[in-house]
Amino acid sequence: MSTMQSAPQQQTSLQITGMTCAACAARIEKGLGKLPGVQRAAVNFALETAHVEFSAAQVSVPDLVKKVEQLGYKAKPKQETKDAGEHRRQEIRRQKRKLLVSAILSLPLLWAMVGHFSFTSWIWVPDLFMNPWFQLALATPVQLIVGWQFYVGAYKALRNGSANMDVLVALGTSAAYFYSLYLTLQSLGEHGHGYQVDMYYETSSVLITLILLGKLFEALAKGRSSEAIKTLMGLQAKTALVLRGGQELSVPVDEVIVGDVVLVKPGEKVPVDGIVLEGVSAVDESMLTGESIPVEKKRGDSVIGATLNKNGVLKVQATKIGKETALSQIIKVVEEAQGSKAPIQRVADVISGIFVPIVVGIALVTFCIWYFAVNPGDFSGALEKAIAVLVIACPCALGLATPTSIMAGSGRAAELGILFKGGEHLETAHRVNAVVLDKTGTVTKGKPELTDVFVADEWKEAELLALIGAAERNSEHPLAEAIVVGIQSRGIALPASEAFEAIPGYGIKAGVNGRELLIGTRKLMGRYSVDIEPILPEMNRLEEQGKTAMLVAVDGKYAAMLAVADTIKDTSRQAVARLKELGLQVIMITGDNERTARAITKEAGIDRVLAEVLPEGKAAEVKKLQDSGLKVAMVGDGINDAPALATADIGMAIGTGTDVAMEAADVTLMRGDLNSIPDAIFMSKKTMLNIKQNLFWALAYNVIGIPIAAAGFLAPWLAGAAMALSSVSVVLNALRLQRIKL
Repeated sequence: MSTMQSAPQQQTSLQITGMTCAACAARIEKGLGKLPGVQRAAVNFALETAHVEFSAAQVSVPDLVKKVEQLGYKAKPKQETKDAGEHRRQEIRRQKRKLLVSAILSLPLLWAMVGHFSFTSWIWVPDLFMNPWFQLALATPVQLIVGWQFYVGAYKALRNGSANMDVLVALGTSAAYFYSLYLTLQSLGEHGHGYQVDMYYETSSVLITLILLGKLFEALAKGRSSEAIKTLMGLQAKTALVLRGGQELSVPVDEVIVGDVVLVKPGEKVPVDGIVLEGVSAVDESMLTGESIPVEKKRGDSVIGATLNKNGVLKVQATKIGKETALSQIIKVVEEAQGSKAPIQRVADVISGIFVPIVVGIALVTFCIWYFAVNPGDFSGALEKAIAVLVIACPCALGLATPTSIMAGSGRAAELGILFKGGEHLETAHRVNAVVLDKTGTVTKGKPELTDVFVADEWKEAELLALIGAAERNSEHPLAEAIVVGIQSRGIALPASEAFEAIPGYGIKAGVNGRELLIGTRKLMGRYSVDIEPILPEMNRLEEQGKTAMLVAVDGKYAAMLAVADTIKDTSRQAVARLKELGLQVIMITGDNERTARAITKEAGIDRVLAEVLPEGKAAEVKKLQDSGLKVAMVGDGINDAPALATADIGMAIGTGTDVAMEAADVTLMRGDLNSIPDAIFMSKKTMLNIKQNLFWALAYNVIGIPIAAAGFLAPWLAGAAMALSSVSVVLNALRLQRIKL
């Protein structure tokens, strides 16, 4: 095998600075995509990140960084960025300083402009403000120092053979500034003092100020839309109380190692994932699952880092630390989802790619029509209309439309215990029309329970159950464990057994308190000639309900019948009803026999069942449903569900299940509650509606604004304000997703 074939596929995330609009993101994406060995590159303008999948044999992370820098931007591997939030805060502080300088210098120019109109002639304007040289002195720092970033951005874009928002801003403001500079110099020659000439310095300065204001609002709103990750990170415990050498030591959570025993007191956060060694307590896991009712934890139960210990003291042995903990994995999934692209974003990307050249063309046509046809020879009037067209058309809102909604939607879903692994899954989920539910651990609790006890007349129930529990305690069979737990939960103490023999396929034989017990199937009773004829009708009825019935004989005589069943979860019936209300087909898939499966589906309200399906056959059944024209969501929790989860249009893993199932799935439902399925579809529908609203308004601003500007009804400074407003309104609309209630 060649090196190329055996080369491992890798993924990396880069933090990118210097992007000004969606066209920048598209250009970086295109540039990275052209590198040999890069399978996929997705650049998120809103999060300022790039997620790249590549072959380690053909390209390295430094090569990716170098390529981004060649394109005119700065990049570094995201894992080296200690705090992306700090980078954003620094950027916001820098923008605030620039905006303040620009606003102070532009205010006198705006004052002078207001005094020009006949209907504002009553406003006093100092003579100094009307002096072209004074206006030049104010406008030059705004244009060439504060606004220098637009020239740099435009140069980089044009050098790489494309155009972006910076090109439009640089063209528009330069036209106004340099034309005014020309008039200022001309007036000096004609009049000697340079007074009372119509200038357009305020157009360029106020435009730059408004664009900076829009960018500041945008940065603040983008910061809010990534609040979900900040909130999740804030959940982590900062310190842990570790027992070392018989002493309690308070250490930073980063210093806890696997195997350490951690003491968790009431009201404290569990610092790491682990197993309870000692103690009983209720633990609030709502941060992870969205489920408000605390979960009781005792010896042998697992606990998750960042959950809240309510009332007891727990000794916990650390099993996962740092990046391995459940919370760290969740943060990673949410970050990747927020950084990914939904297919609908391709629409915006295509438009952004061709938008700027088209707008420059429209601006030139507008200038020519006004200069040669509408008002022949009026250069300044024609220039003003062309500048307005350039400014109103900035495609910022279009670039923000999809990523801000994906960020807000996936972040809110994570708070509700629903983890979408990518924007494409958030988009696909709302198209699903069939949901296939695995039975064990998904519809049912996945743990058998003792449901029915029938005792022969000559026995007292408690006395007989004590004997049965003592006998079954020696068996490792899951059904035996269910019987023992069920008996002990009734407060019955179990005596010691004297003899024990497992009879594979039949049951067990045991000696307790001088009595011989047989517990097992009809075949076991037949083997030892125990008469069970009177109880058979009741046994058949229990089996029709999907329960496993076991017979008990004491000293060769029938004594009792116990029924054990994997009962459905309390919320399964309600969740199935909600799925049906959404117009979805609900199908259960199981390896159980038809009769047991039918009993479960009847209880859960499911209409269709695929029974006696072998684990390896589940994916084939999902494929058959897809071939019949259905968009299928598969919901499962076990290792044997992983192929079916990967085959389905959307794979949903119950978060209380195995890591393999969660890895194979597109969506993880942390609550282990089937109500999360309709919740996930609801969040998908709401997010897609929000994206469509954003795309509509972003395009509407341009479609309506460009003709109005070209017709001369929009002054350049008003066009700048409208452009800033369009970006802010799109981001604020996306942020509504953060307040969604289920």
